[in-house]
Amino acid sequence: MSEFNEFDQQGSVPNRDTGSIISHAFEMYKGIFLYAIVSMIIYVIADSILESLVGFNLWSFGENIRDSDGDISNYRYYYSPGFSLYYSFSGVLGALLSPIYVGLIYMTNKYNNKATIEFSDLFIGYRQNFVNILIYSLITHVVLRIALAMCGIPFFLVFPFFLLGYPILLFENASAIDAMGKAYNIAKDNYGTFFVVSLLGLILSFCGLLACCIGVLLTGAFMTTVMYSAYCAYLGKPRQITYNK
Repeated sequence: MSEFNEFDQQGSVPNRDTGSIISHAFEMYKGIFLYAIVSMIIYVIADSILESLVGFNLWSFGENIRDSDGDISNYRYYYSPGFSLYYSFSGVLGALLSPIYVGLIYMTNKYNNKATIEFSDLFIGYRQNFVNILIYSLITHVVLRIALAMCGIPFFLVFPFFLLGYPILLFENASAIDAMGKAYNIAKDNYGTFFVVSLLGLILSFCGLLACCIGVLLTGAFMTTVMYSAYCAYLGKPRQITYNK
């Protein structure tokens, strides 16, 4: 087993405020930027394979948005061929790929500790605590999708409660339920900060969509460093952890 329970309060740790956490996340993101792009490429390839299997074209949806100048009120994309299957299985795909996001958090911690980052670190989530990461991700996808279906606004209200889940699963080797409970309790007691941090993180992560969707490869994984920085702010910077390869 890996050592997940030691913490080092020295080093790069942001204050418990929105500006400090986001600034810290930017600094961390610069250190894992290339690996973040790789993670997004993996996701795009996997998503493209899923689209081809179910017969749904997500790119055409983006084109319809651009052609309508952002007004999609009359566009019933959920009637598009293959959309139901795509919507159902994309959540499963997201859960299966979630260990890669955990890997980015692990890389961020190595960068913060000035340790050498290896490409294999990106896949630590498949070797360490995988079952709990998968369970947590599936539960998260279900809850957030339900929230998103409720006019979208509840999604932004609920998301902060999941901000610390992945770092807790990684650094504390917690179970899915324990990670969810701990993340919820911390966010509940600091909801204002967590809400603004989550909102800014989501906006910055998806701002790449404005660049013909291709730019999301550059920004899509930014939320992982936001999660790490928020974890450091409220629970301390983890020591460099080791695991059995």
